[in-house]
Amino acid sequence: MVFRESKPSRHLFLSPSGQSLPRWLEAFPRLQCLRTGAPLPASDAVTLVWLRLNVAEPALPQVDALRAKLPGAMLAVLADQPDDDQALALFSAGIRAYCNAHSTAANLRQVAQVVLAGGLWIGPTLMNRLLVATSKALAATAPAPGAAAPDPRLATLTQRELEVARLIAGGSSNKEVARSLAISERTVKAHAGAIFEKLGARDRLHLALIMNGREPAPAATSSVAGGGSPGKKPVKAGAARNSASPPRKIAAAGS
Repeated sequence: MVFRESKPSRHLFLSPSGQSLPRWLEAFPRLQCLRTGAPLPASDAVTLVWLRLNVAEPALPQVDALRAKLPGAMLAVLADQPDDDQALALFSAGIRAYCNAHSTAANLRQVAQVVLAGGLWIGPTLMNRLLVATSKALAATAPAPGAAAPDPRLATLTQRELEVARLIAGGSSNKEVARSLAISERTVKAHAGAIFEKLGARDRLHLALIMNGREPAPAATSSVAGGGSPGKKPVKAGAARNSASPPRKIAAAGS
């Protein structure tokens, strides 16, 4: 399903210099760019706020200051030197996306699509960290009541797809899966696309839950963004979209 905005989005970019990068303008020709600290338009006049961090200052105070001025705005952070630990701290502070300030125009549009659809955009390395932590936590706890039986959807996977699914759910990147199974990354992406389709997994974290028999009830589920693969639906709130290919939604961007 292709996401279409009901009305044109109004993108406000804030940067230390007050200047837009060519890629920003390519992505959103009608964007407004202001110097960080300049008077801001009313929050209802902005759909999505993009903050380019000032590398000379701590990131969290910059985000907190902006959220205090525009409390209801959706905020995407652009970092010249992306850092996973910084990203985690900023997501805890309420941002909706974290990506490289020099991302391509196509990638910026994908980030906006995910966020405007209610999702989060997380990068691939951070997504893999979350996957590994999730897998360890699941392995250390007893299965939820009634979750011991294998998910019947797993029977729809081929033997190779099952091998790929187990590695992805364990936190392996596409490159690592390819190396482990002695196949190409392109083949891994093809298998991953089929796996997400057959299991109805929204993202890699959701896949990990399915593979471990811990999928929450529908009403309690949430998805993640930062990486996903072409043709997949935008990630929903709190999620990390499936990363069958390069970085994209909370991303769990590709791997």
